Amino acid sequence: MDQLSAVPSAWLWLDGRSLLLFTLVLLLTAEYLRARRPSSFPPGPWAFPLVGNMFSLDPNNVHGDMTKLAEKYGNVYSLKMGPLWTVVLNGFSALQEGLAKGDHMNDRPEYPIHSDVLPNQGIIFSNGYVWKQQRRFALFTLKYFGLGKKSLEFSILDEFMYISKEIANHKGKPFNPLLIMNNAVSNIICSLVFGHRFEYGNEKFLKMMKLLDKGSQMEGSIWVQLYNSFPRLMRRLPGPHRELQSIYGKISELIKTEVDKHKEDWNPSEPRDFIDCYLNEIQKRQDKRDDEADAGFNEDNLVMCSFDLFGAGSHTTSVTLRWALLYMSKYPEIQAKVQAEIDGVIGRSRQPSMKDCANLPYTFAVIHEVQRLSNIVPLSVPHATNRDIQLGGYTIPKGVTIIPNLTSVLLDKNEWETPDTFNPGHFLNEEGKFVKRAAFIPFSAGKRLCLGENLAKMELFLFFTSFMQRFSFSMPPGVEPVLKPCFGFTLSPYPFEICATPRKE
Repeated sequence: MDQLSAVPSAWLWLDGRSLLLFTLVLLLTAEYLRARRPSSFPPGPWAFPLVGNMFSLDPNNVHGDMTKLAEKYGNVYSLKMGPLWTVVLNGFSALQEGLAKGDHMNDRPEYPIHSDVLPNQGIIFSNGYVWKQQRRFALFTLKYFGLGKKSLEFSILDEFMYISKEIANHKGKPFNPLLIMNNAVSNIICSLVFGHRFEYGNEKFLKMMKLLDKGSQMEGSIWVQLYNSFPRLMRRLPGPHRELQSIYGKISELIKTEVDKHKEDWNPSEPRDFIDCYLNEIQKRQDKRDDEADAGFNEDNLVMCSFDLFGAGSHTTSVTLRWALLYMSKYPEIQAKVQAEIDGVIGRSRQPSMKDCANLPYTFAVIHEVQRLSNIVPLSVPHATNRDIQLGGYTIPKGVTIIPNLTSVLLDKNEWETPDTFNPGHFLNEEGKFVKRAAFIPFSAGKRLCLGENLAKMELFLFFTSFMQRFSFSMPPGVEPVLKPCFGFTLSPYPFEICATPRKE
């Protein structure tokens, strides 16, 4: 009797196991069908179920792995990041076709890590009509307050006097240039956006800079990729992604205090900076028609646009200048040649000027080579297709994320004679004159070109030339410069100390 009564239980167990096996096979089959590349879609490596190619790339060398994949799959290939398809563009011609010809890739993907905090706000990650209006307004306003003009040049040179005093105080002893460089570069955009600079010891300023630097590093982490791929799950889980959103919130709050201060003594007839002009624009548009109201001019967006300008106008330039100091300490013969050129053209008594660019071809070439080889933003900022398009002989549907792999251009052996070597000769002709190179695209390309390009160029030239005029840089005795980058949204140097020896008048 006991044996007979056990039979139904055995059958139930077998049925349950069969049901589980059937369900598993069904799910795997569904995932396989879902993971198949659409017809006429760019080729690419096989993708794992659920996670796709997310864990197939070295988190500390994603740009390098993406460049190697192009050797096998071509300059236009696809990856699956979690459940989402991504197309990677490699090589100058593919990036030109994708980004610079037409407006079919002008959108940004709606990453949950950003849209959960700042839905279609700001300048960098907004889209459509809002983006066009915000970018146009920002460019016009920054030009009004001196971008590209002599007045801004004076501001940069004045700021150098502050940073040179800070450096001189170390009296040739080793120091970490991170905060000093961040503070100096950030004060330029602060003068345009907030109407004033900050003292280097200002607690609020230091807090903003530390948060910005930390957030930039976290942007390239696997946690952010997981959040963007599986937002419903990750919203319920603790982890570093929570900290990143907290960082965004803290920076936004600090900027909001600046906006509130402006409102206390704001005079619409005498705008002092970007914030004042934006407040004027909000007031002008309050009674306008609906499509004008949809342009996104409100106080929340004022905070986000200021956030974008502050971040874009400070972090990448500061990182580039730190790389420049490292390269000069690594190659003292190049540093000496730059200083000799500056001494011959400018001397050591007067400050440099943007007019000196034409007469300092070697110095200008060194700055460009620092930008090329340091490759600060290796994968640019992602784009997205705003309609179905044809690219490289493939069909890419609307809404697909596009990654412009700038590394594949800036380090391309077909574009540069010695792509992996620091060589200012890449930007000099046989007569020693500076030459532009089409493949030099550290600011990306197309209509989403970096908003702060002109500001960055002015800052890099004036700060770098001033550094070389006043100081000689070297590593502490017995220390070799580490040129391997720390991967995040940007490729930053690992923390280092350097010595700055004042040059005699």
